[in-house]
Amino acid sequence: MHSTLILASSSIYRQELLTRLQLPFSCVAPDVDESPLENELPQETALRLAQVKAKKVGLTHPSALIIGCDQVATLDNIQLGKPITHDKATAQLRLMRGREVIFHSALCLYNPITMNMQAEVVPYVVMFRDLTDAQIENYLIKEQPYQCAGSAKSEGLGIAIIEKMTGEDPNALIGLPLIKLVSMLQNEGVNVI
Repeated sequence: MHSTLILASSSIYRQELLTRLQLPFSCVAPDVDESPLENELPQETALRLAQVKAKKVGLTHPSALIIGCDQVATLDNIQLGKPITHDKATAQLRLMRGREVIFHSALCLYNPITMNMQAEVVPYVVMFRDLTDAQIENYLIKEQPYQCAGSAKSEGLGIAIIEKMTGEDPNALIGLPLIKLVSMLQNEGVNVI
């Protein structure tokens, strides 16, 4: 049995989600270049980055189970990263309005002791409302989702810009697919209930 579970992320939203499983854990933010590789599909980018983050934290915490995560939003197979600025977020939301966006949430559970790595991408499809420029501006001023893939936070006011959501695990949209994680933990001998 591992004495430590580590979430390789600084995201408060992922931390809040993991808290739901009522398992003790700590957080370590890996310093990783999140740029996509040339000709890399969005789901491949998300999966690679989740694995790289888990492995990087595993180097300094070799007896822990490491949870790595990454999310890439796509529209017409074009990656929509974290906008960082207000102008980029505005452009993203204008592009996404009235359209369907796929959020590829990658999850990796890495055991540095056995080198066992379980990794999977859990997609979640979001249909955005046909927003006016004023609605986009109001949303961005109130929410400031500049560190979120696709400029939207469904766990906050972002729910107001969404028309419909489809997927196996609603937690995947926030960035940590808990349903899949429970199965991965069980495979490592960690029973949530």
